[in-house]
Amino acid sequence: MTPLPIHAVLPDLLAALRAGPNAVLVAPPGAGKTTAVAPALLAEPWCNGEILLLSPRRLAARAAAERMASQAGEPVGKTFGYATRMDSKRSAATRVTVVTEGIFVNRIQADPELAGVSAVLFDEVHERSLDSDFGLALALDAQGALRPDLRLVAMSATLDGARFSALMGGQSEGAPVIQSEGRSHPLTLRHIGRAAEARIEDSVAAAIRLAVRDERGGVLAFLPGVAEIERTAERIEGLGEDIILHKLHGSLDPAAQRAAIAPGPQGRRKIVLATSIAETSLTLDGISVVVDSGLARRPRYDRAAGMTRLVTERASQAAVTQRAGRAARQMPGIAYRLWEEAATAGLPRFDPPEIVEADLSALTLDCALWGVADPRMLAWLDPPPAAAIEEARARLTALEAIDADGRPTEHGKAIARLPLPPRLGHMLVRAGEMGLAETAAEVAVLLGERGLGGNDVDLETRLRRWRTERGPRAEGGRKLAKRWASLAPSPARGRGEEVGLAVALAFPDRIARRRDASGETWASVGGRGFKLDPTSSLARNEWLAVAETQGMAAGARILSAAPIDLATVEALFGDRIETRRTVTFDAATGGIQALRERRLGAIRLSSGPDANADAEEIAAALLAAVQAGGLSLLPWSEAARALLDRIAFVRSAGVAVEEIDEAGLLARADEWLTPLLSGKRRLDALDPGALADALRGVIGWDTLRTLDAQAPTYFHTPAGSSHPIDYAAEGGPRVELRPQALFGLAAHPTVAGGRVPLVLSLTSPAGRPIQTTRDLPGFWAGSWAAVAKEMRGRYPRHPWPDDPAAAVPTTRTKNADARRAQPR
Repeated sequence: MTPLPIHAVLPDLLAALRAGPNAVLVAPPGAGKTTAVAPALLAEPWCNGEILLLSPRRLAARAAAERMASQAGEPVGKTFGYATRMDSKRSAATRVTVVTEGIFVNRIQADPELAGVSAVLFDEVHERSLDSDFGLALALDAQGALRPDLRLVAMSATLDGARFSALMGGQSEGAPVIQSEGRSHPLTLRHIGRAAEARIEDSVAAAIRLAVRDERGGVLAFLPGVAEIERTAERIEGLGEDIILHKLHGSLDPAAQRAAIAPGPQGRRKIVLATSIAETSLTLDGISVVVDSGLARRPRYDRAAGMTRLVTERASQAAVTQRAGRAARQMPGIAYRLWEEAATAGLPRFDPPEIVEADLSALTLDCALWGVADPRMLAWLDPPPAAAIEEARARLTALEAIDADGRPTEHGKAIARLPLPPRLGHMLVRAGEMGLAETAAEVAVLLGERGLGGNDVDLETRLRRWRTERGPRAEGGRKLAKRWASLAPSPARGRGEEVGLAVALAFPDRIARRRDASGETWASVGGRGFKLDPTSSLARNEWLAVAETQGMAAGARILSAAPIDLATVEALFGDRIETRRTVTFDAATGGIQALRERRLGAIRLSSGPDANADAEEIAAALLAAVQAGGLSLLPWSEAARALLDRIAFVRSAGVAVEEIDEAGLLARADEWLTPLLSGKRRLDALDPGALADALRGVIGWDTLRTLDAQAPTYFHTPAGSSHPIDYAAEGGPRVELRPQALFGLAAHPTVAGGRVPLVLSLTSPAGRPIQTTRDLPGFWAGSWAAVAKEMRGRYPRHPWPDDPAAAVPTTRTKNADARRAQPR
């Protein structure tokens, strides 16, 4: 066997593990750590049991086991085996088992001592998946309390060795860090960029054609998802008979995945279109060219919506480095990057640890079963956020998985025994109690395995297709469903329409009701709005049980759902349906609307008039309407409105009057308005006189005296007449009167203690406006002469003196004044 770079440091690793239980191994891509370390440990004196090698992906786990077995000249399942969710090959003779991280978490939960296990190797820990971080935390906890002899090794190509060393060092100075050199094949980076408006599949297809023309060897292209892979494959059809095209993603059956990894047929060039599944842990034979789109699709948990959605985003610097390294694993290589060289520095350095942005429901339940009330008590590289833990506890409480103190219930223990997330585990257990475990298990497989039964949004359609599909992947899914169903009671096969029931059990907050005739918009029990393609067969249904969505929480697109009817919803969640009696004010009619409605979360199931609404509820609704809409809703008399205007004026003028602005009156409305509302169903039924009396009562005698002094109701003229002051007038308090009543007045009249001049609206004897002024002396001395000249001709019976400031005020004609002056 050709020596690998890792062989040079294996003696140091073996020595470190003889001296202590933990070590950190940093080895670049191509060094051989994944397939060389575990076999090297088998002969160690402390290694008399099984070695578990953790792999981040099923494809990589299977490939690693097959390569180790091939190097040993054995079939898979003898000394070297693997165990994944969909497939496993191992026997009593197996010494090294490659497992996915989720499988390991389940195993250590079931057996905290890891009986018969000598070492656990955590490969590609730099990816910082939730299961990897959690598995390491549990292993360190078990090592400290139960298994001090257990060896733990963290391995990666791009690893923060110092942090992992400190985490795994316990009370010592830190676990030893061993570093290996990588295989030294030259790698050329070529940044070719791409047009911002171009579709990514068009740009990748063009780059592949360029690479096929200018380079030698196989081509590995990284795309964000399966849809982009399919569209790119369409665009590069017909490249030549010497080209063999492979696709590589998690939805493919194992045979297709193996073909993509294996060497191509003699004389033919291999092109592999892959997701980020090919970034690490795999060596793709014959590849010397990488085409990197620079994009990745990752799950991001939307805490506000309570759901995980797939997001296409820029790949990190660590990821694009790993991708480029695929080209130089076996020979000199070249990487075509679809961005400008300067843009690399702007990429995020690493992908964020999954633990800081994931749904932590499963983690929280597992920790409760482990005996740790607060997950943050375990040893973490990055502790889980407190907000995420609280949200997870709330969800687990709703699923009846934990009690009020955070301890697992019997139902929670039953959920945790299943290799499923809590929602799906809850679904399987409850469906099993109804005799529908097999249907629920099939739904769980469909939701976890994209592509089984096609990609139809309708899960019933997908299930029917999958039940008739042939092929290793479809058969593996059916075996998995049967295995899961066997873990729940009464695994009888259900009918197709039970799919909606199963989905509703898992996602009760996503039960949705159609909001429009087209079936495009939907309202959910949890309050979120969903959207559905109106051409979908599901759009004709009134109710849906929604399993998966994608996009923003306010209008997420439904990816998978099944029909459900109202009777089933009420049967499942009758204890959650609330009957509410609502009494609200209808602004359009000015009256009360009393309704009785049944609601499931944010969805109103039914409603109708409530004839039994009591007087107190009605009075409270009317009071709330006034407090929200303001005093203008009340049927005030003219006198009362004038009083309110005076109140508003004195506040605006800065007069210190306590609690008599509108806000103050509304704050005290319960004491002065509520008694008037008794027996009323409409605001306009209130007695205006009683309202005015109540208003004066709440204002109080002393405040009324202040109002009279600062904002008098009337202006009294030198002629002895009284004129109402309009405090709501535009421009300030206004009074309308004839100028003759102001004769002899040399100073302009004011209110608010002399701070605010009255607006004098002067009219002719016929009541027509002739002048407006805030400066009466200025008016007398200025434009009065012109006004008087014009008015003498029109109204000769009235006085229009040249010097009004010295004239006698009057409200009568000249003849009437003369008659009053004659002696009797």
